[in-house]
Amino acid sequence: MSISRVDAAKICHQANKALCETIYDNSQVNWEDAPDWQKQSAINGVSFCMANPDAPASANHDSWLKEKTEAGWVYGEVKDAEKKTHPCCVPYDKLPVKQQAKDYLFRAIVGSLKEIIEKN
Repeated sequence: MSISRVDAAKICHQANKALCETIYDNSQVNWEDAPDWQKQSAINGVSFCMANPDAPASANHDSWLKEKTEAGWVYGEVKDAEKKTHPCCVPYDKLPVKQQAKDYLFRAIVGSLKEIIEKN
């Protein structure tokens, strides 16, 4: 049995959405309603975790931040896809602990599924 990286990304996305809701951030939409760039970012996150299984959670954020910066995103107090602003566009150590938790959760999910995630 195996699951695709897309399926793993969907699981991570939905878990991230649930975590965000616990901190009163209701900005995340369900996977089915997420824009393609957001889905691709989650897929990239799965690939990063698969390629770097021993990396710390901060490395996930660093990879995500590099991706966002290269796409033109900058820090902004409010997440706005049109303006490409995001409050998490800061170094990992500047993130609130509740935001850092997303990277731990993402890595834990991929780590627990790594044996059944398709290698390609």
